[in-house]
Amino acid sequence: MSAQAFGAADPFAVGAAVRVRLSWPPGHIRTPAYIRGHVGTVAANLGAHPNPEEIAFRRSGQPGSVLYRVRFRQDVVWPDYRGPASDTLDVEIYHHWLEAAGAAR
Repeated sequence: MSAQAFGAADPFAVGAAVRVRLSWPPGHIRTPAYIRGHVGTVAANLGAHPNPEEIAFRRSGQPGSVLYRVRFRQDVVWPDYRGPASDTLDVEIYHHWLEAAGAAR
């Protein structure tokens, strides 16, 4: 199903640089705290889905959100990381947790 069918915002393109929002809302959260505020690259658009944070509270999950696989360099996420600079971490993150990397924080 398309992102527009769920009323989701325009999707980010694969390869786009995105920053994970620093939001700290209460309740059920699916975005790991350790990745918030970091910049990564969209590796894949996994399509639009009902919002799981809304479904957790027995709401409809609408409007839905596009789910992305975002790739982060491990040495950026963990400054003390001693592995190769080419090591990455992939995290699946919904659109409403992402902003363009150039956006104000």
